[in-house]
Amino acid sequence: MSSPSEKRLQKELMSLIKEPPPGVSVDTASVARNLSQWKINITGFEGTLYEGENFQLLFKFNHKYPFDSPEVTFIGNNIPVHPHVYSNGHICLSILTEDWSPALSVQSVCLSIASMLSSCREKKRPPDNTLYVNTCNKNPKKTKWWYHDDSV
Repeated sequence: MSSPSEKRLQKELMSLIKEPPPGVSVDTASVARNLSQWKINITGFEGTLYEGENFQLLFKFNHKYPFDSPEVTFIGNNIPVHPHVYSNGHICLSILTEDWSPALSVQSVCLSIASMLSSCREKKRPPDNTLYVNTCNKNPKKTKWWYHDDSV
């Protein structure tokens, strides 16, 4: 029998496969191997700094999902150069930690990340990238983020 967390994940997965937001697709092979880890492909929107660029997100879910947020990071060889994305793939986005709500979903997180990328005016790393990457926990959810700039 499936747990409530597994049922929610299966429901979200089916919805994301059947009606994905623009520029978003599920790596179904990764999900078939492990329902608690999803790889999501995102393509930069037309007319943005990331137009046509392809990125991959890794979502990791624990048994408390949706009451506990997923761990979400960019993975692969193309980590976006963005003021809120560290070179190790960690993303500084409040809905991934303190502003998480069980009403949010994988789809809403993907849309928030796509929107964050789309609104960027300059490709640059966060000012503390080197220090953070050298000293951070592997799990970005354990970082005490300081949200100070929502203009990018």
